[in-house]
Amino acid sequence: MTATLTELNAYPLKGARGTALTRADLSARGLPFDREFMLVTPEGRFLSQRELGRMALLRPSYDGEVLTVHAPGLSPLVHKAVDDGEVLDVTVHRKECEGVHQGDEAAAWFSAFLDQDCRLVRFTGHRDTSRGGGELMFADGYPLLLISAESLTDLNARLDEPLPMNRFRPSLVIEGLGAFGEDDVRLLRIGETVIEMVKPCGRCVVTTTDQDTGERGREPLRTLATYRTRDRGIQFGQNCVPRTLGTLTLGDPVKVLEPRRN
Repeated sequence: MTATLTELNAYPLKGARGTALTRADLSARGLPFDREFMLVTPEGRFLSQRELGRMALLRPSYDGEVLTVHAPGLSPLVHKAVDDGEVLDVTVHRKECEGVHQGDEAAAWFSAFLDQDCRLVRFTGHRDTSRGGGELMFADGYPLLLISAESLTDLNARLDEPLPMNRFRPSLVIEGLGAFGEDDVRLLRIGETVIEMVKPCGRCVVTTTDQDTGERGREPLRTLATYRTRDRGIQFGQNCVPRTLGTLTLGDPVKVLEPRRN
């Protein structure tokens, strides 16, 4: 089998558009700056495309110091990240964590665009994954999401109109594993790193949100439900935890180190 890494995507702002990378240093928390920032309600509950499809129109970039966000109809937000502000108690899927409040100006900018009172917070502290002994920032549950390119090809062959991979918001896309080959692997070597597949990814309404317009449809969940329903959920892709850290580069060779034993 010959397989390669064909996509690297980080998501500096949870729920917003991803940033395509050609090279990245993999840390225990995943790709650089992934889900380092998050929007929350005044009560501290996280916001996402599940309830606000318009978040797909937010286009962030972050260099480790300055977060720049473009959005239709507004001048870009250029925000110097704050690490000494008020620490807020926030929740991601009802699990408690902490975020540094990024100030009133950023809060007002996002509130105006989303027509929703919200705050921008930056991750602080520590979060453990539910399984696998990993850590993460504001991602839903795991630091990496890996999808086989052929899995999307298989799905698109069943749809009236093909969908892009960005509907599934992966961190890593591998070509050469075969359709749903990611389900049959426990350990993968990608370049100089090793990744463990820890848990299948259950899919939600975010996958039905056009990442260019923010509009919702019925696909791909309607079709996926006909052949990818497992354990009372619709599964597509694998949640992963890094085991050996290092640099990832597009085109890196991928090798199966250990298949999944059922």
